[in-house]
Amino acid sequence: MKQLEALAREAQSFSVADASTSSPMVEQPVRWIGNAPRGASGDTPSQAPKPQAGTLTGDEAEVARVMQICNACRYCEGFCAVFPAMTRRLEFGKADLNYLANLCHNCGACLHACQYAPPHEFAVNVPQAMARVRMQTYTDYAWPAALGTLYKRNGLALCLATAFGLALFLVLAVLMAGGLFHEPMAGNFYAVFPHNTLALMFGAVFGFSMLALGVGVTRFWRNVSPGAASGAAVAEAAHDALRLRYLDGGHGKGCNNADDAFTLWRRRFHHFTFYGFMLCFAATCVATLYHYLLGQQAPYPMLSAPVLLGTAGGIGLLIGPAGLLWLNIKRHPQQGDAAQKPMDRGFIVLLFLTSATGLALLGGRDGGAMALLLAIHLGVVMALFLTLPYGKFAHGIYRSAALLKWSIEKRQPNKLQLGSD
Repeated sequence: MKQLEALAREAQSFSVADASTSSPMVEQPVRWIGNAPRGASGDTPSQAPKPQAGTLTGDEAEVARVMQICNACRYCEGFCAVFPAMTRRLEFGKADLNYLANLCHNCGACLHACQYAPPHEFAVNVPQAMARVRMQTYTDYAWPAALGTLYKRNGLALCLATAFGLALFLVLAVLMAGGLFHEPMAGNFYAVFPHNTLALMFGAVFGFSMLALGVGVTRFWRNVSPGAASGAAVAEAAHDALRLRYLDGGHGKGCNNADDAFTLWRRRFHHFTFYGFMLCFAATCVATLYHYLLGQQAPYPMLSAPVLLGTAGGIGLLIGPAGLLWLNIKRHPQQGDAAQKPMDRGFIVLLFLTSATGLALLGGRDGGAMALLLAIHLGVVMALFLTLPYGKFAHGIYRSAALLKWSIEKRQPNKLQLGSD
């Protein structure tokens, strides 16, 4: 224990020395502190290889400091993929820090288990430090680069204002075309907005969103140099991502609440949200096939595949975001980056409103207010997809890429032999 304290204190002293001359972007070496008590080779920290200097931001330097202390401790090695990935490194360059930050699922287990967590003088807070670097990752790899700052501005107020503005525009368009209230149209949405008009509008927005996210994650992927992906690595990464494996806290009991209790509800609400979103997307894809391949135009019967998929997805998108918002409000401030809460909540609320307005439209599609309900729903959906590339949705894309890198990396020989995989 004394050796561990000495190594951790040495890491802290490096951080203090760097902090005295640090700025938002400083040139500083990332020093490896060593294993606890020694690496397999028997080298002491003073004999360890010296890493190259790298240009790190203040947030990245903090993650490097924390990882140095964690590399000396190794208590949390079995909690999630971050810690065994950490043990494969003697140094923490910028790309490594971005990779580890996106591999972190912010379950909070390491914070609650850490003997060096605040109020200890070392102030080790892995989830918070990682969250701040994740935000920086999205900004740095954003495309177009000029729009990267939107990650920091994409808050609840902006999301709601965008949704309200687009919905109001479409409501006014309906009003000018013939009025908000009308005789029942038997759910014929295309009598309000022609099919080609809707396809063009949403196709362009969705295409841009996917292009922006794709370019960003491709830049990230190339920078972290993952190596060749085998079929087994891809399958494992997909399995871990779809199950949200690392939201179980490493012990199967789940994430930590503010009261230090374990709970699986964060994982469950994420599942409701993700699979609800995918079911809604599947409903749109099936409806597209019905329209273009089978020649069957909307509206579709209540028991048809598009309506059943959309209804199930809509219910999931009510339960999941409502639960995630509740947990986000309750969670302790140290279990993440408080500056990102507006972005998190904006995305959650937009998902919830997308589902709520969609289900309201389904329920009222045979009534006289269908045009009004349609305009509101389309405005919310368009706002969701416009903010998609520069909001919380990105974390799922980057995290999946980090999981794939880990699946590739763990199959490669560990030349350091400093810890288990």
